[in-house]
Amino acid sequence: MPIPDTDVVFATDFDTLAPPAATDLLVPLDELPESASSPDLVLRRVRDELMLDGNARLNLATFVTTWMEPQARQLMADTAEKNLADRAEYPQITAMEERCVRMLARLWHAPRPEQVRGCSTTGSSEAAMLGGLALKRRWQARRRAQGKDTARPNLVMGANVQVCWKKFANYFEVEPRYVPTEPGCYHLTPDTLTAYCDDNTIGVVTVLGSTFDGSYDPVADICMALDGYQAATGTDIPVHVDGASGAMVAPFLDPHLMWDFQLERVASINTSGHKYGHVFPGLGWALWRDAEALPDELVFEVDYLGGRSPSFTLNFSRPGAHVVAQYYSFLRYGFEGLRTLAIQSRTTARALATRIRAIPPYELVTDGSELPAFAFRLAHGTHGFTVFDVSHAMRARGWHLPAYPLPSPCQDVCVLRLVVRTGFTAELAGMFIADLTEVTRQLHPGRSMPAPIVKPLTTA
Repeated sequence: MPIPDTDVVFATDFDTLAPPAATDLLVPLDELPESASSPDLVLRRVRDELMLDGNARLNLATFVTTWMEPQARQLMADTAEKNLADRAEYPQITAMEERCVRMLARLWHAPRPEQVRGCSTTGSSEAAMLGGLALKRRWQARRRAQGKDTARPNLVMGANVQVCWKKFANYFEVEPRYVPTEPGCYHLTPDTLTAYCDDNTIGVVTVLGSTFDGSYDPVADICMALDGYQAATGTDIPVHVDGASGAMVAPFLDPHLMWDFQLERVASINTSGHKYGHVFPGLGWALWRDAEALPDELVFEVDYLGGRSPSFTLNFSRPGAHVVAQYYSFLRYGFEGLRTLAIQSRTTARALATRIRAIPPYELVTDGSELPAFAFRLAHGTHGFTVFDVSHAMRARGWHLPAYPLPSPCQDVCVLRLVVRTGFTAELAGMFIADLTEVTRQLHPGRSMPAPIVKPLTTA
């Protein structure tokens, strides 16, 4: 197994190791100490405890960035104390945020990038809730203008949406209407979508990169179905694209895929800079096609920090470090560099999927050909163990490989999911395959399998 990313100093002369002072042992763990302690002592105690956490590089469950270049880390350290909300005091960080918004607007094919409104957020959850709020307020304004009530808004989405959308519906009193997934297709499709829509629908949420299996909702087909619904009923329903992961992948790997502001029905898009934007958590981005898509009532002018600046986030004070790191990432890699990183991740994901498919009794649910992430499960039959047993056994080897049921009505399908990110090297991939093979052998001793070999995964 790889050695954890922790600097450890081993003493070579045991005679020099002094026993801990009595006061060192009295520092409480779960209450405020009576007095101050040595910074080195507290640093050691906290570091020692953190060693018991998992190694982030081996966390195959998370989509968030777990590796950044030293230069980017340094910039984050340099700006950690700067409050992004204090725009008058830190105008250059504000300018960097605005530049990132314009870069994303162009990347997502906004017809008029200069008219796009956007902001950074603490993550895609906040960005998604802002997108949902804008949909709700636009719907309310339209209903009032028509002399109709605004008491029963609903939001239509696939059962595969991330939990932030369930939070949005709960927190902001919007009825969630989940379109069920179907066996073999675990994301939203246009087939039955419009049956869930009516005059009270504030919008439809599409997902570019499902957290369950890495697949993309067919955004263009969904917009076409809503075009037909508008022609038949007169009800115009906007689309929000939750591109938490895929909006930082598809532009580089799938340039001909129609999913963004090229589609007139797409009113807003969110993404996570802390996923395939190569920034540590937490950073999100929310962009609206134009000022009409973001009602003015959601924008507040703030002047008590000096100067006047607009604010349209749920959060307020937060470090500017993540915006600076995103700006660094965009400048550092450029389009071709980001494309290269995405290619590497997808190539590794597909190679891993191919190798796993060859290990009995696994079969693929997805193969990493959209997001660099895929899901696999046990083939039908009796195996004497479950995917949850596999997940538990892999955790004992340091890997966090999540197991879970798919959304209703496919909850009887339980899968394992693997996410490939920058920093997941061919050497780590080879170690993973060897460990998965050995774990499967131990769980199913009667199964004949080749002996695991620890070697870098070839992606050719």
